[in-house]
Amino acid sequence: MADTHPVIPPDGPTLGSSVEVAPRVIVAGSVLRFAFARSSGPGGQNVNKRSTKAELRVRLVDLALSPMMAERLAHEARGQLTTEGEIVIAADEHRSQGQNRDECLARLRRLIVAAQHIPKTRRKTRPTRGSVERRIAEKKSRARIKKNRRGDE
Repeated sequence: MADTHPVIPPDGPTLGSSVEVAPRVIVAGSVLRFAFARSSGPGGQNVNKRSTKAELRVRLVDLALSPMMAERLAHEARGQLTTEGEIVIAADEHRSQGQNRDECLARLRRLIVAAQHIPKTRRKTRPTRGSVERRIAEKKSRARIKKNRRGDE
């Protein structure tokens, strides 16, 4: 399955435009708030002159997810979640502002896709009677071998 990037206008989300941040998750462009700052990443003198570091902020409630999915997303993003319920994603790996913005959106997409996965519930099982008997027989066999190793004292 190919990982496609979010559909975003080249100059970033605009007021009134909608953005597909993950499969079946579409939000208004105004919900995604970007801030840019000086980067510490690669770029030589470029990083001293340009604000290439991108920081994406989006409130959990603005994503319009089901309550269970929002709870799973909060768990997935636990290190990036503020006390106000805002997900903060920062990227400064690339030399350009656009690439870092796309990286933020890709990380948000990965978080939402992970939250869409419903974990399988664990069902308790018991060992079969045959496996219990084989385990006990093996233990007895080991005990006999070890007992035979002992010298007569």
